[in-house]
Amino acid sequence: MTITKAAPPPVDHRDAADRQGWRGWHFNSPLVLTMLLLLVVALQGPVRRALSAPVMQSWMTVFVAVVIQALPFLVLGVLLSAVIAVFVPPSFFARALPSRPALAVPVAGMAGAILPGCECASVPVAGALVRRGVTPAAALAFLLSAPAINPIVLTATAVAFPRDPEMVLARFVASLLVACAMGWLWQRLGRTDWLRPPARPEHEGLGKGAAFWGSVRHDVMHAGGFLVVGAMAAATLKAVVPASWLHAAAGNPVVSVLALAVLAVLLSICSEADAFVVASLSQFSLTARLAFLVVGPMIDLKLFAMQVGTFGRGFALRFAPTTFALAILMSVLVGTVLL
Repeated sequence: MTITKAAPPPVDHRDAADRQGWRGWHFNSPLVLTMLLLLVVALQGPVRRALSAPVMQSWMTVFVAVVIQALPFLVLGVLLSAVIAVFVPPSFFARALPSRPALAVPVAGMAGAILPGCECASVPVAGALVRRGVTPAAALAFLLSAPAINPIVLTATAVAFPRDPEMVLARFVASLLVACAMGWLWQRLGRTDWLRPPARPEHEGLGKGAAFWGSVRHDVMHAGGFLVVGAMAAATLKAVVPASWLHAAAGNPVVSVLALAVLAVLLSICSEADAFVVASLSQFSLTARLAFLVVGPMIDLKLFAMQVGTFGRGFALRFAPTTFALAILMSVLVGTVLL
């Protein structure tokens, strides 16, 4: 007796194709956008009435003003950041820094003043420095200073605060002091087992052009998205939150500084744009707004996630709270003297 295997059931390629087509439609088809536009057109009457309300007019004015002012600086910062990340070899930093860690920390901190880059780029650059043998204390000082005191950020701060030029100097001094202090603190108290060796960045192995545009696309998507969120939050605070609440928070020096420092962490705005957002909160003191400008480029939600991914969770859980506390302290001290 011959035993024959039963033939497998025929594969319904049409169903598989239909399922694949459904997935493609679900994620890629312009029909979704078309349906949304048709919905807006159908509801244009209620939408027009809602937008004509005084509150919405005020909200849209602040939102558009913040985005339009900040966008050129954000784009320029992203382009320069990509140039540095792709075309400047990390070995350049290793050769330029002094061999003694105590001297390498302030030199690396000052290097942030001449090398434009947003915080999205400073973390992978710092990781590359550590991977190439640069002392972690100097790499961390550069990580904190580069997004806060580079020429693009300081120019944006001057444009955002035309009547308070001292804000530029205060931001520079406070941010540099925090960067150097954290570098020296890590040199003194940091342990090698707290810092996980960083992995190779994603653009290594690609051509220069592909790596450059990949870095630009990544930073534009992240920084642009956070800029929109920050502008929306600033507009909401100005238009929706009762003025008495904001004045009550702004009237208490301690509460105002802590409130804007926490807001900087939550909003996670790119450093090329944060000055325009906080400049619109004019009811807060210059010292409180300085805390926003110092804290934001050094530690926020996206930076914490990037630090965890680059250096490990143990490092981020120690480094982030210490940076936050020291940034607030330096902001208050520098603000008291210069503002």
